[in-house]
Amino acid sequence: MQYGKVDICGLDTSKLAVLKEEDKIQLLKLAKNGDSAAREQLISGNLRLVLSVVQRFLNRGEVPDDLFQVGCIGLIKSIDNFDITQSVRFSTYAVPMIIGEIRRFLRDGSALRVSRSIKDTAYHIMQAKEKLTAALHREPTVLEIAAELNLPKEDIVMAMESVTAPVSIYEPVYSDSGDHIYLLDQLSCGDGEGSWVEEIAIKETLQNLTPREKTIVQLRFLEGKTQTEVSKIIGISQAQVSRLEKGVIDKIKA
Repeated sequence: MQYGKVDICGLDTSKLAVLKEEDKIQLLKLAKNGDSAAREQLISGNLRLVLSVVQRFLNRGEVPDDLFQVGCIGLIKSIDNFDITQSVRFSTYAVPMIIGEIRRFLRDGSALRVSRSIKDTAYHIMQAKEKLTAALHREPTVLEIAAELNLPKEDIVMAMESVTAPVSIYEPVYSDSGDHIYLLDQLSCGDGEGSWVEEIAIKETLQNLTPREKTIVQLRFLEGKTQTEVSKIIGISQAQVSRLEKGVIDKIKA
């Protein structure tokens, strides 16, 4: 993420306003008295502060736009709750609020529901991993993280898996001339029992297929082989297998 590039919620980060501390205090006083325009100016004038916090969390596999929007919620809360009578800089107060909001989002927004204790362990692991990476100048092993936190390695692995984002079976893993190969195409079907191809009367459909198409159907849907395995057996590229397979499916649907 660079300030000279539009890549966060459509904002041109190079043009974000930066407020001086005395201006922030004046706007905060006005906002406390119900001045909505001053409140909006405070929000827009502190978006770079949100961006600086978001950068700390970009290695967690989350969408930057989502983190930025959550960070803005933390910023708004800090504006609404800041006590101007205290001798504390606004940014000193706002940063922990923004960080806390983002951490709550990461902890509670997972697509997989896991216990709070495992999630807490996962974030202790992330902190330990960052610390060890800085000290060792390389990625720490599971055993090194376990020793740092004084936890069994099994707990480390389980907690790390709990915060790993699920992958869609329709996630593209390869593209060739506009033809996508999806994760689903790489999955084996075992022995092929209960295949949907059999359920739509494959015997009647096979007679309209070419010999190569019949071979692909046999290998993919009856023997449960992956596209990679089929490509090696037939002697063509995986992209060609994918195109032929999609053509067969279109014929069956028709």
